[in-house]
Amino acid sequence: MRSEIETNHAIERYSNMIRRICLYHLKNSADTEDVFQMVFLKYLLYEGNFETEEHEKAWFIRVTVNACRDYLKSFFRRQVISLEELSEEAASIPPEQAKVLDTVLTMPVKYKDVIYLHYYEGYSAAEIGRILGKKENTVYSLLSRGRAILKEMLGGDL
Repeated sequence: MRSEIETNHAIERYSNMIRRICLYHLKNSADTEDVFQMVFLKYLLYEGNFETEEHEKAWFIRVTVNACRDYLKSFFRRQVISLEELSEEAASIPPEQAKVLDTVLTMPVKYKDVIYLHYYEGYSAAEIGRILGKKENTVYSLLSRGRAILKEMLGGDL
């Protein structure tokens, strides 16, 4: 493990370069800061020695590029929607559908999940069964009961 002085010296020397590489790959300042911290954490924990300053710089470049690629491939990155995209998506829902969605989200969980996955995400009953760990016929029953509850909640406007 590296000393605090050695790490601070490396931060002073390579921070601008690492930020530029991260911004080039990630195109986002928040993600850049996350990867920036990961790179210096790896440096802090790295037990090897560097032959020259150029060797150290090359190590930082390689680790930064790899960390950016790993970050872009990560589950979190692929499954998360930014707040801007979410607000745009919410704004694109017509008012009559927004009322239905709000009603669906107030339903009991066992119905809400199957209704949402089926109608809003487009999953089949078999896929929903695998996702929720339920039998396909159970999903069909929950969809049927959920539609009846939804119809009642909306006053027959379904």
